[in-house]
Amino acid sequence: MSLLKKFATVASGTLMSRIFGFTREMLMAAFLGTGPVADAFNTAFRFPNTFRRLFAEGAFNAAFVPLFAKEIEQNGMDGAKRFSEEVFGVLFTILLGLTIAMELSMPFLVSTVIAPGFTSDPVKFENTVNLAMIMFPYLACMSLAAMMGGMLNSLHKYFAAAIAPVFLNFILIGALLLAWAQNYDPLQIGYALSWGVMAAGVVQLAIVWFAVRRAGIKIGFRRPKLTPNVRRLLVLALPAAITGGITQINLLINTNIASGSAGAVSSLVYADRFYQLPLGVVGIAVATVLLPELSRALRGGHMQEAGNLQNRSVEFTLFLTLPAAAALLVFSEPLVRLLFERGQFGPESTLIVSQILAVYGLGLPAFVLIKAFIPGFFAREDTRTPMIFAGISVVVNVTLALILFPRLGPTGIATAEITAGWVNAILLLSVLIWRKHWDYDAGLIRRIPRLIIAAAIMAAALYFSAQYFETYLSRQAGLLVQATTLGLLVIGSMIVYFATVFAIGGASLSALKGNMRRRKKAAATPENTDISA
Repeated sequence: MSLLKKFATVASGTLMSRIFGFTREMLMAAFLGTGPVADAFNTAFRFPNTFRRLFAEGAFNAAFVPLFAKEIEQNGMDGAKRFSEEVFGVLFTILLGLTIAMELSMPFLVSTVIAPGFTSDPVKFENTVNLAMIMFPYLACMSLAAMMGGMLNSLHKYFAAAIAPVFLNFILIGALLLAWAQNYDPLQIGYALSWGVMAAGVVQLAIVWFAVRRAGIKIGFRRPKLTPNVRRLLVLALPAAITGGITQINLLINTNIASGSAGAVSSLVYADRFYQLPLGVVGIAVATVLLPELSRALRGGHMQEAGNLQNRSVEFTLFLTLPAAAALLVFSEPLVRLLFERGQFGPESTLIVSQILAVYGLGLPAFVLIKAFIPGFFAREDTRTPMIFAGISVVVNVTLALILFPRLGPTGIATAEITAGWVNAILLLSVLIWRKHWDYDAGLIRRIPRLIIAAAIMAAALYFSAQYFETYLSRQAGLLVQATTLGLLVIGSMIVYFATVFAIGGASLSALKGNMRRRKKAAATPENTDISA
């Protein structure tokens, strides 16, 4: 299977999840707006979600996958099964202890770490504590699911782990529709959503567990024991958790800062939902596929293949991310108005969220490139260097957020976040080049400016088109007219971008078609993995 086809497999599942995620957020915006219950739920959900990114996706996609792949290479499926059982026993024990500790200390955590600004509102504070206690066990389910997802990725079975998150949105949409049918008040909706999150964790774990069994590995429970492999995993996992979850660390810090202003937390969350679409579809697909592929190439001594994987991943990332970033920068307000402005979500909320989203557009390429650069370190079992850079970016984020939030509100927090992202991306790339772990080719360097030019032309066309059709994009035009106009403008801008990028040599259509064909050779080469001419 070609590299591009593997990206597409993961991206399709992630895209489905993000689409239903938008549906969920549209319903939440209509029912809760940016009011106190929305702030309480979003803050409470962000806490276990942050830990999930830190201890699940960040740690295990970075540390577990290379070690699991090495076990397959050296000891076959029996060795991989033994290693996974050893890890499962230790991980389950750690998660059980962590969950108990967090449940007991939740009031203290909310008042000091998560949302100290809520302490001035006793009702909001109590609701946040209760909702967080309901949802925190979601972390244990998702951490175990992430481990099994890493196993599936190493076995080149990507779809089950990519599709599982869709069920979180299915369940939460169901909870919202039930709340609408039963005429729940906002607080009852918040509790229904929280129990839905908990149920979704169980369902997602069941999906990947069955997929692992179908792949030929039946995980049994072993008494927790720090074997050499498990110790090596833990050594790699701690810095990897920090690095892989750097975005979530910054979000948690920013939630803490934003909690001092009513509606700021929810505004950031709604804007985050938009930019998570391209970030998730492109960034997660690249990171998920690149790490096991790069690990195998390096283990086998295929350095040309490893270099080509990195170059093509960055090329693919920029090919799809730059136009998305340009669209968010110049077209954020019509997008937010169409999808969110109804019910409790009014024009003022649209303006604030669209301003935040435009700022996020400037940082989108950095966030996606980070996911393409980090596997270059993790595949070599170097989790320390990205952790150091992640720490630097946290310092940048916190410093700027504290300076800008009093002046610019939530937009200042978004500015701090994207600045930290670019700092992190530049540091990662610089060190990869300095260590000669990044053998970038002339073709990539030649095509990057052409991709930027094509995205700029598309942004200009979209901006002036939106000005021309402003009447049809306004709230007064009606939902159907807005949706039709926006859809036509998006399709038109895509035609402009792809026509331009192919015309000026930023990519090759024939190479893209060739990548979608299954290759007979296992090893990739520049000729059959390049998306460009």
